[in-house]
Amino acid sequence: MKLAHLADLHLGFRQYDRQTPRGGNQREADIAEAFRLAVDDILAERPDLILFAGDVFHSVRPTNSAILFCFQQLQRLRAGLPDSPIVVIAGNHDTPRSTETGTILRLYEALGVEVAVEHARRIVFSRLDCSVLAVPHQALVGDEPPALRPERGTRFNVLVTHGQFPGLGEDRGTMEYGGARVTRELIAPAQWDYVALGHYHVAHEVEPNVWYAGSLAYLSPNPWGQLQDEADRGRSGKCYLLVDLPAARVTPRSIPQVRRHLELPTIEGKGLTPKELDERIAAAVAPSKPAIDDQIVRQLVFDVSRATARDLDHAAIRAYKARALHYQLDLRRPEVQRAVTSGAPGRRQTLPDTVQEFLEHRPLDADLDRAEFVRLGVEYVADAGRGGEADG
Repeated sequence: MKLAHLADLHLGFRQYDRQTPRGGNQREADIAEAFRLAVDDILAERPDLILFAGDVFHSVRPTNSAILFCFQQLQRLRAGLPDSPIVVIAGNHDTPRSTETGTILRLYEALGVEVAVEHARRIVFSRLDCSVLAVPHQALVGDEPPALRPERGTRFNVLVTHGQFPGLGEDRGTMEYGGARVTRELIAPAQWDYVALGHYHVAHEVEPNVWYAGSLAYLSPNPWGQLQDEADRGRSGKCYLLVDLPAARVTPRSIPQVRRHLELPTIEGKGLTPKELDERIAAAVAPSKPAIDDQIVRQLVFDVSRATARDLDHAAIRAYKARALHYQLDLRRPEVQRAVTSGAPGRRQTLPDTVQEFLEHRPLDADLDRAEFVRLGVEYVADAGRGGEADG
C-alpha cells in the first residue's frame, strides 16, 4: 500500500503588502500554488490513501478564497483518485478556542473526506485492509488524552496526529507555538506501521516509521531557521511524503517554490562608516543569484551603531525593497561587553537593557522590522517601570 502524507498547508496565510493582479495577497497566492502543485503530483503518483496531518488553514476563520480553493483541490483528488480515501485532522490552527465556534473543516465531509476535529477517530478502510487512528490537536490537549495504540484486525495500522516533540526546533524557533506535546512513549512507534505527524514545518524523521512531512512553503515561524534546519539534516526544499507499506519506505516528493528565500552574505559592520556599509550592502545585492527581484530576501549586518544605521542610504534600501517581494535589512547592534571582577561592582544592567539585548538577537519572522520591534519592546518595558514607580 502507498500513502501520501501532507501537513501544515496553512492556506490563507498572508504576509507582506504585495498584491496579485487580482488584488489578493501575493504570499497567500504563493502558498495556495504550492498546494496545487502537490495535488498535481499526488494525482500522478496515485497513492492508495491520502493523509493531511493538521493545519490545513492558517486560522479558524479562513478567507472565502482559501475555503473555496481547498474545496477545489480536494474535489480534484476525489475525482482523480475516487478509490483513495482522504483523512484530514485538525491542527492547532484549525481548532477553535470555543466549542461554539465550530470549524470549516466539516464542510469537506460533503466530498467524502474523513475529518477528525475534536476527538480521536478510528477509521477502517476494508478495501485497503488498513486502519487509521486520526487524532486531532484537541484530543491531545484534553484532560484525558486517548491511548494511541492500534486495534488489531487489519494488516496495516497508521496513526496520524498533530503535535510537538520536546526539543525539536526549539533552538532556532522553528517549531510552531501552541502545539500539543507528543513523545515516543505516547505514540509507541513499534506498535504502528507508520505515524504521520504535523506541526513542525521541516520534513523530519523521528523514527524510520515516524515522520513530520513539514509545510509545503516557507512560512512562520522563522523561515530562515527552517532553511538552516534543512541544511543540518541534508535536506533541501519543501515536500510532501510518499510512504510504501509495510516497509515504511519514505520518499520525499519535492514541491517547487514560486519564489526563493534568499539569505545574502553576512556583513560585519564594525568600524565601517555609513558610506562604506552602503557599498558593502550594494556589493552583496548586485551579484545575488537569483537576483533579488520578486524574491524574499534577508541581509544580516552585525555591529551597527544607531548613528551608522540612521545615516545609511535609505533611498537605496527603499529601492531594494521595491525590487524584492520583501527585503529585510536586519541590522544588529554591537555586543555589550561586561567585565565580571571581584573589585568594586560595576553598573548593573537595567531591565530595558536586558530586554533590548534579548530582542536584538531573538529570531523574528521575516516580515517584522527588527529596529521597530526592539524600540517598542524597550519602550513598553520602560513605561511599565515608570508606572510601577508612580504607584509606589
